[in-house]
Amino acid sequence: MAQASAFLSYMIISLRCVAAFILLMTQAAFAGDYLLYVGTYTNQRSKGIYAWRFDPASGQLKALGLVAETPSPSFLAIHPDRRFLYAVNEISNYQGQRAGSVSAFAIDRKSGKLTLLNTVSSGGPGPCHLALDRRGKCLIVANYGGGSVAAFPVGSDGRLREATSFFQHSGKVALAERQGGPHAHSVLVSPDGGFAFVADLGLDQVVIYRLIAAKAQLTPNTPLFVTVTPGSGPRHLAFHPNGRLVYLINEIKSTITTFSYVGATAVLRELQTVSTLLGDFHGTNNTAEIVVHPSGKFVFGSNRGDDSIAVFAVDPTSGELTPVERVSTQGKVPRNFAIDPTGSYLFAANQNSDTIVVFRIDKSTGRLTPTNQVLDAPSPVCITFVPAK
Repeated sequence: MAQASAFLSYMIISLRCVAAFILLMTQAAFAGDYLLYVGTYTNQRSKGIYAWRFDPASGQLKALGLVAETPSPSFLAIHPDRRFLYAVNEISNYQGQRAGSVSAFAIDRKSGKLTLLNTVSSGGPGPCHLALDRRGKCLIVANYGGGSVAAFPVGSDGRLREATSFFQHSGKVALAERQGGPHAHSVLVSPDGGFAFVADLGLDQVVIYRLIAAKAQLTPNTPLFVTVTPGSGPRHLAFHPNGRLVYLINEIKSTITTFSYVGATAVLRELQTVSTLLGDFHGTNNTAEIVVHPSGKFVFGSNRGDDSIAVFAVDPTSGELTPVERVSTQGKVPRNFAIDPTGSYLFAANQNSDTIVVFRIDKSTGRLTPTNQVLDAPSPVCITFVPAK
């Protein structure tokens, strides 16, 4: 009995040592500064993409200013090798076409400056979101204005080739005046890189495509889509780190839908739908962004109208959400927000206030506390991070 007790004590100590080592290695991986890139709308005082240097150890930021001049680079994506940045140009007339465009940039990780590599047509008007596969061979763009999705090969030099796949969405809408028609609003690539999910605000669907990234080839999946409650307006999607859960934020109804996910067949099954307003807001509201904390313990969603971040705890068994709090973003229209790679800070981009407000995240509860750092950012729409040299 004494030997068994001693062995058990030895095992507990060993596991604690392993856990401490893993934590140390994780912290080491996140050591160093980051470049924080901000995509914007350029219809007022913005001229393109702006950047800051961010030190997660101290929480301090240094403004680098305008790093690339380009029209309405509303959403950004970083190549897996961190040498290239891609931006949709959310316009509706590119070189005489009824289309927007997408641009590729080389990143100077010392200065933060971006050098334009090339620009190609997005295939439809109003491109609003984009995503790369995990190896950076393929870029997929959602055209909100045209209700379409297109896939582009990415060269080893970072340049974009012309689209090799294009699909026009079609179908009935629940709210004719509000939804109008198909509106592809975002793209999410599965962790294994084999599927692409497109949230269509107009059709109340998450449309599913099989993806062969090496060929930038999309093909309709079976099943082709999963539907949500009519009039919900699906906007953005996020995977849980365990790869078995997907969270969808619905713009019109101000809700988050939790899905279970079966990777082999890309089947999404609805588990739960909850309000982002936590029951006590009665004005006009539209949600925007959804982000899962790197720990997988929390989900965050932004409200435009209420101008807040809703915080939810994730049930470790079911994946369902329980409200924690709703926090003002201290500005107007938080279109996007991002959590830094260490999981310590949340950056809320207030589009109509020209500010980015920084919050510290309590990693035990998910609660947000303002750091009193407010960045001057013209019409901020998207925030993303790249490790700096």
